[in-house]
Amino acid sequence: MTFIAMNRFQVKPGHEAEFERMWAERESHLAEVPGFREFRLLKGPEGEGHRLYSSHVIWESRDAFDAWTKSEAFRAAHKDAGNRTTRDALMGPPQFEGFETVLEEH
Repeated sequence: MTFIAMNRFQVKPGHEAEFERMWAERESHLAEVPGFREFRLLKGPEGEGHRLYSSHVIWESRDAFDAWTKSEAFRAAHKDAGNRTTRDALMGPPQFEGFETVLEEH
């Protein structure tokens, strides 16, 4: 069954467009990784002093995700993760959540 890897981001007010642009312009390297199925950046509700976002990546399996995290493509995709633009936009580090699919309908 598939594996879904999600990171939740709390983006400071006024930084939403910058955060979205950063994602749109990044080099993700996902398409070249075995087991990658789909990526989405989700914009959620406003919270107390932030806007919630989530990156949502569907993988063929947990093993495919784990291989991605150990790959050169992963290092290349995350080389600028701690840059000033990111630090200025976020309330803190992202919160990772991983889920194994137990039921799937199409």
